[in-house]
Amino acid sequence: MTNTFLTKEQIAAMAPAVLETGVSSKVSSKYVHVPTIDLIDDMATMGWNVVDVKQRKVRKGEGGGSFGKHMVVFRNDDVVIKSEDGEVVYPQILLSNSHDGLSSFQFRAGLFRLICSNGLVIATKDFGSMTIRHKGYSFEELKKTVMGLVESLPVTVETLNKFREVTLTEEQKAEMALAALGIRFGEGGAEVTAEEILKPTRTEDEGNDLWTVFNVIQEKMVRGGFKYKASTGRNKTARSIKNFNRDIELNEKLYELAESYI
Repeated sequence: MTNTFLTKEQIAAMAPAVLETGVSSKVSSKYVHVPTIDLIDDMATMGWNVVDVKQRKVRKGEGGGSFGKHMVVFRNDDVVIKSEDGEVVYPQILLSNSHDGLSSFQFRAGLFRLICSNGLVIATKDFGSMTIRHKGYSFEELKKTVMGLVESLPVTVETLNKFREVTLTEEQKAEMALAALGIRFGEGGAEVTAEEILKPTRTEDEGNDLWTVFNVIQEKMVRGGFKYKASTGRNKTARSIKNFNRDIELNEKLYELAESYI
């Protein structure tokens, strides 16, 4: 696979805060500012290029949109996981940052499943998030952080293999689907059958192994599209998650839920 990486013009159109080189007037004069674009350039020298960007929406009258929190997703064509059954998964590095003095550079490991192009955020103690402070930033520290995430790939592969080896019963699948609904909507926040959540959107996702079931549930919870009855009694259609902070939080909790079945 040859990825179509985003140009700086595309990044500017999608999330202008990512390319902001200035800093909020609210920060202290002692604040050491490192623009995200510097990290993008440094990541590119290591073969990691931008495939997605998002920025936090600013409420009306809040101000500071150009300097607020944003996320950049990197992928490297040379770093890929291929399973015995032919499935292709690309590890990702998710960087979040802001130019308002409120955030350090935070890195998370993610997975891009080629079959359905969904980004999965990994949440385990073995390959958790890493942080770099603006004040201490250097290319060498960035390289060390990236290498730390890449070196954890054998753990990632081992975990994915464990997911594939677990066969869930119909009862366990229903239990997992309902637990996922609770994570997204809160306890009793959405009334919908487990069968609706477990219904695959493609033939490749038909199966009872934990990896397949997890991906079906994860895609439904993040992308929405299914109908449910809200606690108010109104019939609604689940929307896709647009807020990247909520997206990451939801993915982490869903991943932890899936791990509990290993």
